[in-house]
Amino acid sequence: MKRLENKTLFQHLDKTIASVLFEENTYPWEVLPKISDFILEVGMLLSKDEYEEVKEHVWVSKTAVVAPTAYIAGPAIIGPEAEIRHCAFIRGNAIVGEKAVVGNSTELKNVILFDRVQVPHYNYVGDSILGYKSHMGAGSITSNVKSDKKLVEIKMDDYRIETRMKKVGAILGDHVEVGCGSILNPGSIVGRHTNIYPLSSVRGYVSEHSIYKNQNEIVTKDEF
Repeated sequence: MKRLENKTLFQHLDKTIASVLFEENTYPWEVLPKISDFILEVGMLLSKDEYEEVKEHVWVSKTAVVAPTAYIAGPAIIGPEAEIRHCAFIRGNAIVGEKAVVGNSTELKNVILFDRVQVPHYNYVGDSILGYKSHMGAGSITSNVKSDKKLVEIKMDDYRIETRMKKVGAILGDHVEVGCGSILNPGSIVGRHTNIYPLSSVRGYVSEHSIYKNQNEIVTKDEF
């Protein structure tokens, strides 16, 4: 279970404005229901010299670059030097970290993107947390609801951990690389410094420092 804890998955807690949420909770899925209230509480305290409330409950850093065609619903915080590109769709409950990139036609909902995260091309990221410097290749998405609509479980080895939530997308640790066209199924957790091959379908927990080729072929980077 320690492999699933916030302190294991995210070793750069100083790289998100929401660090207190991870410090006060043991597991990342426990953070997801608290994002909205956190944004509303912290947003009111942000420096007016550094942030502008561009519309109700949407705080954007004055150094962020937001395309005029992007749409941002509140509550949301867009961090310093973040880049929100053409036709990005941020549906609310979103924290976008410093120097993060939200790209063309990318959709976000109930997410925390740590600093320098990149979701730059046609991505859907919902009910998910992406750790420091993680990157999702073009067309890769998080699936946040099971097809049978049952509550999401976290699967690790022979364990099944109940989240008691219907919507849980993916949790990416620091420095995770997700290949183009991949699907991260509900409750997927990927450990730090792991690479996911393009066109993969990921379920359950993938160990840190791994290369995920398919469900039956996961190798450690130390083998190379």
